[in-house]
Amino acid sequence: MSIEVGTILEGSVSGISKFGAFVDLPDGSTGMVHISEVSRTYVSEIKDFLKIGDKVKVKVLSVEKGKIALSIKQTQPKTEKKPRKNDFEFKKPRTRKPYKPAPPVTSPGDFEWQSARAESPSSFEDMMSMFKKTSEDKMSDLKRASGESRGYSRRGGSKK
Repeated sequence: MSIEVGTILEGSVSGISKFGAFVDLPDGSTGMVHISEVSRTYVSEIKDFLKIGDKVKVKVLSVEKGKIALSIKQTQPKTEKKPRKNDFEFKKPRTRKPYKPAPPVTSPGDFEWQSARAESPSSFEDMMSMFKKTSEDKMSDLKRASGESRGYSRRGGSKK
């Protein structure tokens, strides 16, 4: 009996490894069933599905250079796939909420240069110069408070 690709044979399991099982075929040759071809379900340990001496139906996947690739999975009947809740056809249609415009954006703080703008309409350059002035005033206040203007550095020594 010659072994051809696609034929279904019955053999017995002669060895088990981490990556597959070895099956003795009727003509005396041995083929291997890879772990991914043992069952249609996930297989983490082959020993949970097969034992040495088990009689199994196998399908010949390929014959190359004396190596025979077999499949137990392809001899098993295909089970009907159960629809899951998250499949597209079972999703509930989304109901859209009515559109509400966002509230108007208000300025996050009360700055001097903004209050001047509120009192009288001015140009961008006027607002920028007001901002620079208030910014420089605040920086000089900070320097004065930290002691840098009196000749002391942040590290505790005096400047020279």
